[in-house]
Amino acid sequence: MRKSSLLSFFINLLAMLPFWALYFLSDVLFVVLYYIIRYRKNVVFENLRNAFPEKSAEERRIIARQFFRFLPDLIVEAIKMSRISEKEVKKRMVIHQIEELERHFAAGRPIVGVTAHYANWELGIHRLSLLTENPVLIIYKPLKNQAFDTLYNAIRSRFGALMVPMKQTLRQIVAYRDKPHISIFVADQTPQYRDSDYFIPFLNQNTLVYTGAERIAKMTDAAVVFCHIDRIRRGYYQCTFTTLVENPASVDAHGITDIHTRFTEDIIRRKPALWLWSHRRWKRKPRT
Repeated sequence: MRKSSLLSFFINLLAMLPFWALYFLSDVLFVVLYYIIRYRKNVVFENLRNAFPEKSAEERRIIARQFFRFLPDLIVEAIKMSRISEKEVKKRMVIHQIEELERHFAAGRPIVGVTAHYANWELGIHRLSLLTENPVLIIYKPLKNQAFDTLYNAIRSRFGALMVPMKQTLRQIVAYRDKPHISIFVADQTPQYRDSDYFIPFLNQNTLVYTGAERIAKMTDAAVVFCHIDRIRRGYYQCTFTTLVENPASVDAHGITDIHTRFTEDIIRRKPALWLWSHRRWKRKPRT
């Protein structure tokens, strides 16, 4: 059996469990990650110290523990995405301000959707796919592990989302240029130096950021809409759409990137535990 097939078998087996059983596993996983193997705790605490120097050590410890309590939920919920029903997706993510998408589509315009590794963005892909009959393009950074990449792309596209590797973004968007569509960029990822040279203050640190969402918006005259996913309670979320930029051509260079980065930072500062603190977001430093 191929590695991807074996992985898919176990993921689907776990996904058959009801949510209550998956959350029991999450409770166990929290103990393992936080207390036993101490999964990336050094990375998390370093990121929090740098991002929130104004907070006390105890305040940062509370945020870290809340993050590690949420992370296993995110893991088991991602597993559930392989078998979750359309009805369950709609039940577990409430949509606010859908008119922010509808009015752009009604005008025949494309939309550049921006979001972050915040709350349950995987459930957000399913919910957005079920929200519109217009094409939904998910711009993603391929994983180094081919088996995981293949599996998760199959899961993410269950309800019709089109998975587009970053390097194929322009080609795919040009193919849909005559039809209203939404392209989703998870814009808080860490670029390679060859992919970006733009640094911006973000969470108290000079941060290298992707500018692809801005470039595509200007090229296609797309409205820029932020998809803010938030957790209501365990297993239940909401997504609020906010138009950040109506006319991309009127915004100066890097202005759109600045706007959506500041919007992301404000969301994280208000409820920090739902952001992915375990990733090495600041490993790229400005070259001297």
